[in-house]
Amino acid sequence: MDILLKSSNLKKTYFKKKALNGIDLEIKKGKITGLLGPNGSGKTTFLKIAAGILKQTSGEILIDGNKPGVITKGEVSYLPDKDYLFKWMKIKNALDFFNDMYKDFDYEKSLKLLEFMDLDINSKVKTLSKGMSEKLYLTLVLSRNAKLYILDEPLGGVDPTTREKILDVILDNYSEDSSILITTHLVSDIERLFNDVAFISDGKIILSGDAEELRMEKGMSIDELYREVFK
Repeated sequence: MDILLKSSNLKKTYFKKKALNGIDLEIKKGKITGLLGPNGSGKTTFLKIAAGILKQTSGEILIDGNKPGVITKGEVSYLPDKDYLFKWMKIKNALDFFNDMYKDFDYEKSLKLLEFMDLDINSKVKTLSKGMSEKLYLTLVLSRNAKLYILDEPLGGVDPTTREKILDVILDNYSEDSSILITTHLVSDIERLFNDVAFISDGKIILSGDAEELRMEKGMSIDELYREVFK
């Protein structure tokens, strides 16, 4: 199995605080991996380093053999946990923005996803509810033909019915040559997606492996295992 992302003894320090304290993690091609942990455990810091937004203090991270930079930014599609579109934009402007920014953006695919998400291309970004805004950002991110999709808390503002539909979209929109890395607190809702999971606490991976093997070994769901690990 080819490794798409590999981090070795990855550390990140802010002043005296260690956000990451020696992360060793491998993300395989064609897999969906859940990076799970409580607030402040280092999840978002790790994702930002993988996306090329932050730089580690020490250690190494490689994406398809390359250090985060110009090359990997063209291969990684990142959904942050913060809004970043301009409020004056209409959804159409957001599509045009991504189309201009990323060579791998599939405009036709974005239009189909908008229709599925029940979003009007002429709606203004500032008028969207939290759930609608999350659906727009997911549309933009999933419309790229990327190698690695990084989704930071992608479904927090979406109602349970819509959540199931979006999970199916996520499953349908990656291939055996790409991978998805997801952080979430909605473990019970999303765990059906996971091929692999990694539990992170205080900037370290404390448990990781094949999701189904962990279920069999521990005799519990990933959600139950999460609650056990972080109780």
